[in-house]
This record gives sequence, C-alpha cells and structure tokens, in this order.
Amino acid sequence: MGKHVVVGAGQVGSEVVRELAARGQEVVVVSRSGSGPDLPGVRKVAANAADSAELIRLAQGADALYNCVNPAYHRWLTDWQPIADSLLATAEATGAGYVILGNLYVYGPPSGVMTESHPMRATSAKAEVRAQMWRDALAAHEAGRIRVTELRGSDYYGPGCLDQSHLGERFMPKVLAGKMARLTGDPDQPHSWTYVPDVATALVTAALDDRSWGRAWHIPTAPALTYREIATRVHELAGTPSPKVGSTPQWLVDALGRMSPMLGEIKHIRYQFDRPFVMDSTAFQTTFGMSPTPVDEALAATIGWWRARELVAA
Repeated sequence: MGKHVVVGAGQVGSEVVRELAARGQEVVVVSRSGSGPDLPGVRKVAANAADSAELIRLAQGADALYNCVNPAYHRWLTDWQPIADSLLATAEATGAGYVILGNLYVYGPPSGVMTESHPMRATSAKAEVRAQMWRDALAAHEAGRIRVTELRGSDYYGPGCLDQSHLGERFMPKVLAGKMARLTGDPDQPHSWTYVPDVATALVTAALDDRSWGRAWHIPTAPALTYREIATRVHELAGTPSPKVGSTPQWLVDALGRMSPMLGEIKHIRYQFDRPFVMDSTAFQTTFGMSPTPVDEALAATIGWWRARELVAA
C-alpha cells in the first residue's frame, strides 16, 4: 500500500480518492474546505493548495501527488500560478510522482483530431496559463528534479458533474424532463466527451506505472458524439420524451455573463463547440491497456445518479 496525496476534492478529485481507496491505498485529500469522500484509509485535510510548506508537510513519504485543483474559471489568471508553483515545489521536495489533470485548452482551436503531438497554441490568456504550467513541470522533469505526467481530457460528464459540465445540470435534468436543453455553440458538431470515472482510473493508472512519466497523455475517451446525439441517447436509455435541443446565441451569453462570471468566460472557449472538437486517446489505451467506458453504460450510470438525486430532493 502506498501513500497518495490528492489536491482538490471536486468532481474529479473525489473520484480519484474513491479509486485509490478501492485499491487499498492510503489517501490524503487536501481542499480549502476539508471535504472529500468518507472512506476507510482516507484522511481529509483543510489547507490552501498555494501553501507549499503545508503541502510538503502533508506529502512527506507520498508515492504520488495529484493536481486535481479547479479554481473558479474567472480566477485562473490570479489563482493558478501560485498553486502550480506550490505543487511543483512539493513534488521536488518530497520526491512524489506528480500527476497533473490537464485539459485540451492548451492546443487552441484544433485543425483536426487532437493527439498528444498536437502543438500547444493557446489562444487566450487562461489557456496559456495551463500551457505554461505544463512547460514548467516538464522542464523540471527534464532537469531531473521531479517525475511528472499530465493527463488531458475533453468536457467531463458522469455522476456528480453539475454546474461545471455541459452535460450537467444545464442538460441532464432538462433532457430527462423533455424540456429544451441549449448549448453555447452548435449542437450538431462532433465533440469528445470524457467520462469522469475514466479520468480517475487513468490518473491512478499513470501514477502507478513508470511508463507514464515525462510526457502528456490523453485520457481514454469514447468516439465523438454531437450534443444532439448525446441527448437522443439519454432519451432512448431513460425512456423520456423526445429531446429538444437548441443553441444559445453569443449575445445572450454575453448578457447573462454580466451576472454570472462563469458564463461571462465561455466566449473564450466557444470555438470548442462551433467546429469539430475531437481528441484521440489511442496512445494511453494501447500503452496501459485501458479502454473508455462505453457511452451507453456511462450515460445509464449518469441517468441513475440524476434520478436518485431528484428522489432525495423530492
């Protein structure tokens, strides 16, 4: 049994904790609130991820350190760099393998199917923050100071995904009720969707296998489907009325963004839904023998989670 320190207790961090606990690992989960799953072998700690001294203390003797932090999107420019510096310093001071949860923002608007060899051409300040985080970490790895890997997925969905998921609370309850679900983009463009339990499995797999170090990987992700196709799958699996799918015009998003910082930032990533946004995860799948969860299986689990949530609320 090894020691694993998971920084961040959101939709992915909590799932990583569950995956590690299921494998019998010792887990320390660090978040500002001290939240996280209540499971045997899991210790929850309230701490600031930007406090490197505290993180180094907590990570002493750790085999792996996971960056599953998720600052508010409109605060990336102020919050990410001190957190990234702290985690990098912790990995160097403790010798823990450093596993970063990344994303596809670093590539900018794609010209084709995205692979790990795609050049990083971030087109916004926020995307550049994530790209620079990886450059800094990789430089430290190449200098022999740390061991690092970054795993990148597309838009997340699954049990527990709420306001930060395009297939979360703005989508699933509406489709299940036969109401209109609107995307801030073209609902008929092919898009990759990454299932959160697969994200957690991939992160832990990478942490436990030395072949992962020194490069970025794409998380196993099922073949791309359009937003409308996902809605149709949900309708067929759940036996609900035929789905109604539409698009929210940018002018309306801009207007709503004056009240919601999250919506106000969507303009920076709208390109992801105005054209094909498709990733390839063959490298990870063939190297580590992991396949993505079939879409229908993943959606069935997601539907079950939402229905159970509605029953509790009722």
